[in-house]
Amino acid sequence: MTRPNEPARPDIHTRITNQILAQLEAGVRPWIQPWTSTGNVSRPLRHDGTPYNGINVVLLWSEAASRGFTAPTWMTFRQALALGGHVRKGERGSTVVYANTLVRTETSDAGEEATSRIPFLKAYTVFNIDQIEDLPKRYAPQPQLAINPEVRITEAEAFFAACRADIRHGGGMAFYSSGPDIVQMPPFESFRDAESYYATLGHEMTHWTRHSSRLDRDFGRQRHGDEGYAREELVAELGAAFLCADLGLALEPREDHAAYLASWLQVLRNDKRFIVSAAAHAQRAVDHLHGLQPGAA
Repeated sequence: MTRPNEPARPDIHTRITNQILAQLEAGVRPWIQPWTSTGNVSRPLRHDGTPYNGINVVLLWSEAASRGFTAPTWMTFRQALALGGHVRKGERGSTVVYANTLVRTETSDAGEEATSRIPFLKAYTVFNIDQIEDLPKRYAPQPQLAINPEVRITEAEAFFAACRADIRHGGGMAFYSSGPDIVQMPPFESFRDAESYYATLGHEMTHWTRHSSRLDRDFGRQRHGDEGYAREELVAELGAAFLCADLGLALEPREDHAAYLASWLQVLRNDKRFIVSAAAHAQRAVDHLHGLQPGAA
């Protein structure tokens, strides 16, 4: 309950957006997974090892990076207790959200009932396992295994090949063109390293999912650099980050990142709900690409 003269607490969308804006204004991309230095390239994980999705990936990567957490696993206070652990006194939790729907039935003056569904976000608090003591040994830091980087790159190559997109190589620019429905990439050897190539390809393949024959994603883009363009670029940025985590690849900042910062900041300041929406669009794009893999349901 808000007391008289006490300012109302910002809603969840505003709180999330303000957190993202603060980091973007500092020149930091909060969707860069923070565990690459320890070899743990992954999405944030729940207590049972299930990966988080959508905006929660961004929120928890951001928290881990800003607070120095080295583990990807998070759990609630009660989940820690159920496992025999306990959150250290004085530790501050991190906010994650889940989407739910409020079903409302109203009766018109004519006596007819109409049902409406109102989506909303609900927040709850989790703690990184770096903040929790006495957890079972399976949560202890694991020694890093020697991994042949060529095997991981081979997996990335197979992943993108299975999508059966028309990917062409040549020139010095990476882009997706919806008219001919092609992904254009510079030659592989022109990239700093293999991971940079696949991160860029993941970005363009996220764009590829917006085609009308796939997810039919349209933000009203009319020309290069307008607000619709900035919105689609943010979705592609998040999609590339999610894909790199899924494929075990480090995501490095793109050289053109600074050029997009101002437009992203403007979009997020104007629409406090868009970062959540962008993460949801990115998640759907990544799910679509995963659904094209052999054996996918």
